[in-house]
Amino acid sequence: CSVHDWYRLLNSNKYWRMVLNSVKKFLIGSALSLAVVLPTMSHAQAATKIGFVNTERILRDSKFAVESQKKLERDFSKRQKELEDLATKVKAEATKLDKDAITLPEAEKVRRQRDLAEMDRDFQRKRREFEEDLAQRKNQVVGELVERANRVIRQIAEKENYDIIFQEAVYANKRIDITDQVLSSLDNAK
Repeated sequence: CSVHDWYRLLNSNKYWRMVLNSVKKFLIGSALSLAVVLPTMSHAQAATKIGFVNTERILRDSKFAVESQKKLERDFSKRQKELEDLATKVKAEATKLDKDAITLPEAEKVRRQRDLAEMDRDFQRKRREFEEDLAQRKNQVVGELVERANRVIRQIAEKENYDIIFQEAVYANKRIDITDQVLSSLDNAK
């Protein structure tokens, strides 16, 4: 075929009828596909029940979380007070040493610096142990709360026929937010 033949073919009615028939077949096929698929999709969407739980609110607002936080504060307040007292003592000794350093004999100054360094090491060790113990207890409490919350969420999902319940989302409409229901069930459960 030469260029001239192609030009004549493109300008002929036969070519355009062939193109239009192909386009018509494609559009009819697409319309039929959509006619079959769309009712199925809307039926699937209508049957899907979705929920959302704000985990942050559960961890912050549930009775168990509030009571656990108060218990942690009671359990660790004595050690925290001891740490604060020790920190005040270390700071006072450091201030006193700075003030007296000019008049102290060298041997006394070195001895007090060693004592201060020992006090500071002791304080740092106790502070680190306190923070580790507190973090461990907090993790324990959070783990227990999450376990309880997940159990309640599963019960609600089974009872009310939810297909899926999300605990993390960028956005969730209030219509699907069941956090209040979970909080209520969690607070009433023993």
